This record gives sequence, C-alpha cells and structure tokens, in this order.
Amino acid sequence: MKKILIIRFSSIGDIVLTTPVVRCLKKQTGAAVHYLTKQSFQAVLAANPYVDKVWTFRQEVTEVLPQLRAEGFDLVIDLHRNLRSLRVRLALWNVPSHVFNKLNVEKWLMVNWKINRLPNRHIVDRYLDTVRTLGVVNDGAGLDYFIPAEEEVDAAGFLQERLPPSLPAIPYIAFVTGAAHATKRLPEAKIIAICRLLQQPVVLLGGPDEAESGARIAAAAGPHVVNACGALKLNQSASVVRQASRVISHDTGLMHIAAALNKDIVSVWGNTIPAFGMYPYYPNGTNRNTSIEVTGLSCRPCSKIGFNKCPKGHFKCMQEISETAVASPTITNSPITNNQFPNNQ
Repeated sequence: MKKILIIRFSSIGDIVLTTPVVRCLKKQTGAAVHYLTKQSFQAVLAANPYVDKVWTFRQEVTEVLPQLRAEGFDLVIDLHRNLRSLRVRLALWNVPSHVFNKLNVEKWLMVNWKINRLPNRHIVDRYLDTVRTLGVVNDGAGLDYFIPAEEEVDAAGFLQERLPPSLPAIPYIAFVTGAAHATKRLPEAKIIAICRLLQQPVVLLGGPDEAESGARIAAAAGPHVVNACGALKLNQSASVVRQASRVISHDTGLMHIAAALNKDIVSVWGNTIPAFGMYPYYPNGTNRNTSIEVTGLSCRPCSKIGFNKCPKGHFKCMQEISETAVASPTITNSPITNNQFPNNQ
C-alpha cells in the first residue's frame, strides 16, 4: 500500500471530521495520502502535514480524472459516497475502494417518522470503520486543524482597535453566527440577547453572507461586540477561534474547527440533532462541549441538512432556546469517550 486517495468533496466541517482517518492512515500505514476535494475547500487541508497532495476541481471531477488515473493509486477511500464520487471510482476502475456507509435509511427514518435507528456512534468513528480492514485503528487523538503561520491573527490587536479603550480585549468569546442553512441559525434577536448577557468582549465570526447581520447584531448588542463577519478568511477565523476563551457556535464548520483546536464550545442546535453523530469530537477522555437544544419537539429533526425557513412556520427549535443557557452554560469538562453523546441543556 504505497498511495491512497481519500475522497470528500465538502464541506468545511465534514472535511475536518475526516482528519483522524487521514492521520491514522498516514501514521499507521506509511502510505502517501492524497485527498480529492472541491477547490473552494482547499484551505481546510492546505497546512495538514499528513496530506501529501490535495487534488481539487472547480465544478466537475472530470477536470482531474486524467491526472488521477496517472497517479497509480493502490486504494481509494470514498468518504463522500455520492454519484460524483462514484464517477471517480469508476474512472479508477482497476483500483480497490472502500466506501463509507452514510446511514441514509436511518436518517430518513429519523427525519420523516422520528424512528431512531441511528447508532450511538460519532461519524468520525464510522469514518474510521471504512479503513478498519487495513488494520487502521483510532488513535484517540481527536480532530486535526493546522493554521498556516502567515494566516495567524493578532486577535488582541484586532479587537483592541475596535473596542472602546476602557475594555480589555482578552479574554474574549468567539460567537460563530453563520451556518449553511437558516434553520441551523439562531434569529438575530436571540443572538443580540445572548451577547448582551455575556460579560466578556465578543467577536462575531462568519462569512461575507453574515457581514450585514453581524453589523446589525454588533450595533444592537453593545460596544463589547465586534463584527468580524466577512472580514477574515477561513484560517484567520480559525486563528481567532484558537485564541478565544470560549466558542459559541451553531452546527457548522467552525464548530468542528474549534473542537480540533480543543476549545470549550457551546453548540446550539436547531433543526439538526447531535444524535446524527456530528457533535464536537475531542480526543479520548475529553468533553469540552455543551450542546444546547430544545428537546421534545415532534417536528425535530425536520431535515438532516436544513432549510431556508422553518417548514412549520414557528421555528420553535431556535425560538425556544434558552438565552441564559447559551450565555452561562454548565461546562463540566468531564471525561467522555467519543462514542458517547455530549452534555445537553
């Protein structure tokens, strides 16, 4: 086994969740590990020392298929399992492949009928099942995220320039306001109320799509709140997360980056649920996450991904989130194995 290709096209969090597979394969087999993903997510893996080469494409995998055929891979590990990844495997028809079980039936039953047949296992452990027959085992070291030195941010200086002179910049709380779908995000009024309860400076993190809402939140929440949404690149945002005293986040990519950086996390869950197995994943023996969710709703989960608006119209899964629980969580840092679900409030 000299050269292995891992496939995971998107998104930020999903790619971060595959990093234990990358690390364990590299360290335990000694093979060269290549990774195929979309060009827009290349930064997630750019500084990962366990990845020998990152292959990317802009729109279609056909852009790189000739080069992949010429590489002479010994094995393909398909951690995405869709039609596009199947196309890659068919193009490399003479290369053996291992394919991840996405549990689509179990998720469909949970979303549509609220019948829970989901295994009590994190998706990272299920990713690692894909390579178990190679003799690869979970090393228990958690997720990886590597920030290039040139993209590190002087968080204290960044905040001090934007805070009133009377407020110290450190310690501060990083609040990740974005998420790919609206039903995974707290309403602006909720975020404003939570920020008003926080006793430390707060930096709002998100992409360009959250820049305007971030400005509104910062203006309404108080002078201790700084809007950095859209002002920082991904790795710069990761650097700000790394230096934070605590991270508040929706179910999104920066939440998993925060877990990889071993931060205290308050994760807020809307239409998705931790039981899908994608809650923050830490090294064995560690739990620094507190999950905040509204339990007992007959409509939840309404999707394994999310919607642009609540299908029922009431959005109770977020509207009924306790602002106090998010602002002042009970963080136990209690020992936990990665197969257990985290503390919920």
